[in-house]
Amino acid sequence: MRAPIGPVLDEAVTLDSILAPGRVIHGLRVSGKAALLEDLARRAARALDLDAGAILAALVRREGLGSTGIGGGVALPHARLDALRRPYGLLARLRDPLDFEAIDERPVNLVFLLLLPAANGGEPLNALACVARRLRDPDTATALRGARDAAGLYALVSGRPLGKV
Repeated sequence: MRAPIGPVLDEAVTLDSILAPGRVIHGLRVSGKAALLEDLARRAARALDLDAGAILAALVRREGLGSTGIGGGVALPHARLDALRRPYGLLARLRDPLDFEAIDERPVNLVFLLLLPAANGGEPLNALACVARRLRDPDTATALRGARDAAGLYALVSGRPLGKV
């Protein structure tokens, strides 16, 4: 088994501790929920040097418990992985909204993949709550939908300016 990736998360959980500018995708094109999860798993696997199939299997297992479409056009697919020591995030704004079996039955166009350490503890739950709180805010979601590029998405979600919004 591989050693866990990354330092243990000691500090307070913030979006910029979970998400890096290079992990934001603007205008992602996918054909459906399954294709979206596969794409996100592949991207995370490359970044983390993990097996995409294992990430996808964990995401599919979690979706089997109930959709992570949290309403308002937002999905928060997430899973716990033994190989992680700190949360890993990836934000995508989809080019075209898609059915994600969300709780409000609305199509989704904002997706935040969150991979969490398998270890039980408060930090993984804090990370999930932090992301959900930010993306469920209607003003934030509206602003994210209006962002012109990935730098704008990152600036809006993290509060750190990285270019034109």
